Amino acid sequence: MSQESRCMLLKNWLSSVLTDTEEQFAIELQPMTGDAGFRQYYRFNFKGQSLVAVDAPPKYSNNEAFVAISQALINEKINVPKIIALDVQQGFLCLTDFGNQLLADILVKTTSAVDVQKVYSQAISLLPAISKANVLKSKVGDLKRGDNQYQLPIYDQGFIELELQIFTQWLLEKHLNIELLDDEKNQLRQCFSFLTVSALSQPKVTMHRDYHSRNIMVLNDKSLGVIDFQDAVIGPITYDIVSLLRDCYTRWPDSIIQPLFKYFCQLMTKQYSLEYIKEQQWQEWFDLMGVQRHLKASGIFCRLYYRDNKGGYLSDIPLTLSYIQDVSAKYPELSFLHHLIKSQVLPAMQTINNKISDS
Repeated sequence: MSQESRCMLLKNWLSSVLTDTEEQFAIELQPMTGDAGFRQYYRFNFKGQSLVAVDAPPKYSNNEAFVAISQALINEKINVPKIIALDVQQGFLCLTDFGNQLLADILVKTTSAVDVQKVYSQAISLLPAISKANVLKSKVGDLKRGDNQYQLPIYDQGFIELELQIFTQWLLEKHLNIELLDDEKNQLRQCFSFLTVSALSQPKVTMHRDYHSRNIMVLNDKSLGVIDFQDAVIGPITYDIVSLLRDCYTRWPDSIIQPLFKYFCQLMTKQYSLEYIKEQQWQEWFDLMGVQRHLKASGIFCRLYYRDNKGGYLSDIPLTLSYIQDVSAKYPELSFLHHLIKSQVLPAMQTINNKISDS
């Protein structure tokens, strides 16, 4: 079905669920930007209130997860958009509107290191609550039919390895046309194994999985609202803090990041009685989790370009690769990955970028 047809169905659905059958309301949808997936977001006004309509095709969107995780986060006093109406079968939702103020927008305007740390500290303070959100206690349904339970996926070895292959398939092979020799493939697998073992050794919590400054909203009362949480899983305790502090879109110096990471470790140590975990172990988990996430992200940015015709993320790949290059230099087990990024990937990226710029 075309996007135009889906949009018309969405309008008709909104009109039917928000008004009585005797009083049909003309819905005027204004497209919103900012999502890298298959979901389409629209803003509209209804009786003086701004609302958000979501077209989330069931074939590509886990709407049951969105509903269950939303309720689990609400149970932990996390601000998430309220679900006003929902149709799981069609993939339509109507949500309250959090406005336009992203945490990322605040950070762009913040020049003082102290103020940057204050902004991030507020976001970090939400992570203990997010990490213990119990999705099994949340019900899933269309608010009219019988409820079912939804269980979060486990971020296990197979899950991690599948994500790492996105880097190989979409960045190396598809985007850069880099074909590794058998020995090189084996060395890269060893690097991947090192990252996987580290991730699996961490305490497991509920993780948002995309917790960064573009998915955190600043509300009118200056509190924070959390969005884009439907891909949450049970996984490593450092994943969300890596997403936040080693953002694929903005990089801050270690002098700012390290005190914030220490604050996170203190919060999680207190919540889960993790006093036995040494500072060096926390740092290694943080570093290696970041490498894994940035490998995946660089591949996803390419996949968005080739598969989904979304080229806006290609410009974020160099920053993402810079994290991998810098962190891999600190770990002998990642020496091959470091050499691969430095000697093959970055030069090839420069060549490709030049060609795209000239076309």
